[in-house]
Amino acid sequence: MGRVEVRGRRRLLDDFFKVDEAEVSFELADGSMTPPARRLVFERGDSVAAVVYHRDSDSLLFAEQFRYPTVGKGSGWVLEVVAGMIDSGESPETALRREIEEELGFAVTRCEPIATFFVSPGGSSERIWLYYAEVGEGGRVGSGGGLAAEQEEIRIVSLSTAAAMDALREGTLVDAKTIIGLQWLRARALS
Repeated sequence: MGRVEVRGRRRLLDDFFKVDEAEVSFELADGSMTPPARRLVFERGDSVAAVVYHRDSDSLLFAEQFRYPTVGKGSGWVLEVVAGMIDSGESPETALRREIEEELGFAVTRCEPIATFFVSPGGSSERIWLYYAEVGEGGRVGSGGGLAAEQEEIRIVSLSTAAAMDALREGTLVDAKTIIGLQWLRARALS
Protein backbone atom coordinates (compact mmCIF):
# COMPACT_ATOMS: atom_id res chain seq x y z
CA MET A 1 0.00 0.00 0.00
CA GLY A 2 1.28 3.40 -0.92
CA ARG A 3 1.20 6.90 0.44
CA VAL A 4 -1.92 9.04 0.35
CA GLU A 5 -1.93 12.81 0.77
CA VAL A 6 -5.19 14.57 1.56
CA ARG A 7 -4.51 18.17 0.58
CA GLY A 8 -7.88 19.58 1.48
CA ARG A 9 -11.38 18.60 2.46
CA ARG A 10 -14.65 20.52 2.75
CA ARG A 11 -18.27 19.64 3.45
CA LEU A 12 -20.60 20.30 0.52
CA LEU A 13 -23.79 18.94 2.11
CA ASP A 14 -24.45 18.69 5.84
CA ASP A 15 -27.86 17.10 6.35
CA PHE A 16 -29.01 13.63 7.39
CA PHE A 17 -26.44 12.50 4.85
CA LYS A 18 -23.20 14.34 4.25
CA VAL A 19 -21.14 14.89 1.13
CA ASP A 20 -17.48 15.91 1.36
CA GLU A 21 -15.15 17.07 -1.38
CA ALA A 22 -11.46 16.25 -1.05
CA GLU A 23 -8.30 16.93 -3.02
CA VAL A 24 -6.02 13.90 -2.86
CA SER A 25 -2.84 12.48 -4.34
CA PHE A 26 -1.83 8.87 -4.04
CA GLU A 27 1.28 6.85 -4.77
CA LEU A 28 1.56 4.98 -8.07
CA ALA A 29 3.30 1.61 -8.53
CA ASP A 30 6.50 3.38 -9.64
CA GLY A 31 6.62 5.40 -6.40
CA SER A 32 5.57 8.72 -7.94
CA MET A 33 2.51 10.62 -6.73
CA THR A 34 -0.53 11.40 -8.85
CA PRO A 35 -1.42 15.01 -9.54
CA PRO A 36 -4.07 16.33 -7.13
CA ALA A 37 -7.47 14.82 -7.93
CA ARG A 38 -10.95 15.87 -6.80
CA ARG A 39 -12.95 13.15 -5.04
CA LEU A 40 -16.45 13.26 -3.56
CA VAL A 41 -17.37 11.13 -0.56
CA PHE A 42 -20.87 10.25 0.56
CA GLU A 43 -20.48 10.18 4.37
CA ARG A 44 -23.36 8.00 5.50
CA GLY A 45 -21.91 6.59 8.70
CA ASP A 46 -21.42 2.93 9.53
CA SER A 47 -24.15 0.32 9.77
CA VAL A 48 -24.94 -3.12 11.12
CA ALA A 49 -27.03 -5.85 9.56
CA ALA A 50 -27.95 -9.43 10.43
CA VAL A 51 -29.30 -12.60 8.95
CA VAL A 52 -31.80 -13.43 11.70
CA TYR A 53 -32.80 -17.04 12.38
CA HIS A 54 -35.93 -17.67 14.48
CA ARG A 55 -35.26 -20.97 16.25
CA ASP A 56 -38.83 -21.77 17.27
CA SER A 57 -40.28 -21.45 13.77
CA ASP A 58 -37.14 -22.66 11.97
CA SER A 59 -37.31 -19.61 9.70
CA LEU A 60 -35.40 -16.51 8.70
CA LEU A 61 -36.84 -13.09 9.55
CA PHE A 62 -36.56 -10.20 7.11
CA ALA A 63 -37.64 -6.57 7.03
CA GLU A 64 -39.56 -5.34 4.02
CA GLN A 65 -39.63 -1.57 3.79
CA PHE A 66 -39.91 1.39 1.49
CA ARG A 67 -36.54 2.56 0.12
CA TYR A 68 -36.97 5.73 -1.93
CA PRO A 69 -33.65 5.43 -3.85
CA THR A 70 -34.99 2.27 -5.52
CA VAL A 71 -38.07 4.01 -6.97
CA GLY A 72 -37.74 4.18 -10.73
CA LYS A 73 -35.48 1.14 -10.82
CA GLY A 74 -37.84 -1.01 -8.77
CA SER A 75 -41.05 -0.81 -6.77
CA GLY A 76 -39.55 1.09 -3.85
CA TRP A 77 -40.21 -1.86 -1.50
CA VAL A 78 -37.16 -3.95 -0.63
CA LEU A 79 -36.94 -7.24 1.25
CA GLU A 80 -33.75 -7.17 3.28
CA VAL A 81 -32.00 -8.43 6.37
CA VAL A 82 -32.44 -6.31 9.49
CA ALA A 83 -30.12 -3.30 9.38
CA GLY A 84 -29.51 0.12 10.82
CA MET A 85 -27.03 2.84 11.60
CA ILE A 86 -24.47 2.60 14.39
CA ASP A 87 -25.00 5.52 16.75
CA SER A 88 -22.07 7.60 17.97
CA GLY A 89 -20.23 5.76 20.76
CA GLU A 90 -22.16 2.54 20.15
CA SER A 91 -20.47 -0.78 19.36
CA PRO A 92 -21.62 -2.68 16.26
CA GLU A 93 -23.01 -5.53 18.38
CA THR A 94 -24.97 -3.14 20.63
CA ALA A 95 -26.40 -1.42 17.54
CA LEU A 96 -27.32 -4.81 16.09
CA ARG A 97 -29.20 -5.84 19.22
CA ARG A 98 -31.06 -2.49 19.27
CA GLU A 99 -32.04 -2.78 15.60
CA ILE A 100 -33.37 -6.33 15.97
CA GLU A 101 -35.51 -5.22 18.92
CA GLU A 102 -36.82 -2.17 17.03
CA GLU A 103 -37.45 -3.89 13.69
CA LEU A 104 -38.41 -7.44 14.70
CA GLY A 105 -39.36 -7.17 18.38
CA PHE A 106 -36.90 -9.76 19.70
CA ALA A 107 -33.91 -9.81 22.03
CA VAL A 108 -30.94 -11.58 20.46
CA THR A 109 -29.99 -14.89 22.09
CA ARG A 110 -26.87 -15.50 19.97
CA CYS A 111 -24.90 -13.56 17.42
CA GLU A 112 -21.84 -14.31 15.33
CA PRO A 113 -19.92 -11.90 13.09
CA ILE A 114 -19.90 -12.71 9.37
CA ALA A 115 -17.92 -9.88 7.75
CA THR A 116 -17.25 -6.15 7.69
CA PHE A 117 -17.24 -4.55 4.26
CA PHE A 118 -17.53 -1.27 2.41
CA VAL A 119 -20.84 -0.86 0.59
CA SER A 120 -19.58 1.16 -2.38
CA PRO A 121 -15.99 2.31 -1.77
CA GLY A 122 -15.82 4.28 -5.01
CA GLY A 123 -18.11 6.92 -3.56
CA SER A 124 -19.19 6.10 -0.01
CA SER A 125 -17.35 5.68 3.27
CA GLU A 126 -20.10 3.44 4.72
CA ARG A 127 -19.08 0.10 6.20
CA ILE A 128 -21.47 -2.63 7.25
CA TRP A 129 -20.82 -5.04 10.10
CA LEU A 130 -22.78 -8.12 9.04
CA TYR A 131 -23.82 -10.74 11.61
CA TYR A 132 -25.75 -13.96 11.96
CA ALA A 133 -28.20 -13.69 14.88
CA GLU A 134 -30.65 -16.03 16.54
CA VAL A 135 -33.91 -15.17 18.29
CA GLY A 136 -36.75 -17.15 19.87
CA GLU A 137 -40.26 -16.59 21.20
CA GLY A 138 -38.96 -16.49 24.77
CA GLY A 139 -37.04 -13.35 23.81
CA ARG A 140 -39.99 -11.39 22.40
CA VAL A 141 -39.78 -7.80 23.70
CA GLY A 142 -42.23 -6.01 21.41
CA SER A 143 -44.09 -6.08 18.13
CA GLY A 144 -41.25 -4.76 15.95
CA GLY A 145 -42.03 -2.82 12.81
CA GLY A 146 -39.51 -0.02 13.35
CA LEU A 147 -39.78 3.35 15.02
CA ALA A 148 -42.65 5.70 14.23
CA ALA A 149 -40.37 8.64 15.13
CA GLU A 150 -38.11 7.61 12.23
CA GLN A 151 -41.13 7.16 9.91
CA GLU A 152 -40.31 3.48 9.53
CA GLU A 153 -42.97 1.14 8.24
CA ILE A 154 -41.37 -2.28 8.40
CA ARG A 155 -43.22 -5.42 7.43
CA ILE A 156 -41.76 -8.46 9.13
CA VAL A 157 -41.44 -11.31 6.65
CA SER A 158 -40.71 -14.89 7.75
CA LEU A 159 -39.31 -17.29 5.17
CA SER A 160 -38.11 -20.83 5.49
CA THR A 161 -34.41 -21.18 4.78
CA ALA A 162 -35.34 -23.10 1.61
CA ALA A 163 -37.61 -20.26 0.40
CA ALA A 164 -34.90 -17.69 1.12
CA MET A 165 -32.37 -19.77 -0.82
CA ASP A 166 -34.86 -20.08 -3.70
CA ALA A 167 -35.18 -16.26 -3.77
CA LEU A 168 -31.38 -16.00 -3.77
CA ARG A 169 -31.05 -18.52 -6.61
CA GLU A 170 -33.86 -16.92 -8.63
CA GLY A 171 -32.30 -13.46 -8.36
CA THR A 172 -35.35 -11.80 -6.81
CA LEU A 173 -33.37 -10.27 -3.92
CA VAL A 174 -31.96 -6.84 -4.78
CA ASP A 175 -30.19 -5.83 -1.56
CA ALA A 176 -26.43 -6.52 -1.42
CA LYS A 177 -26.12 -7.12 2.33
CA THR A 178 -28.99 -9.61 2.14
CA ILE A 179 -27.40 -11.44 -0.78
CA ILE A 180 -24.01 -11.54 1.02
CA GLY A 181 -25.62 -12.80 4.24
CA LEU A 182 -27.58 -15.54 2.51
CA GLN A 183 -24.53 -16.61 0.48
CA TRP A 184 -22.66 -16.94 3.80
CA LEU A 185 -25.52 -18.99 5.24
CA ARG A 186 -25.57 -21.26 2.18
CA ALA A 187 -21.78 -21.75 2.31
CA ARG A 188 -22.00 -22.54 6.02
CA ALA A 189 -24.66 -25.19 5.39
CA LEU A 190 -22.44 -26.80 2.75
CA SER A 191 -19.36 -26.98 4.98
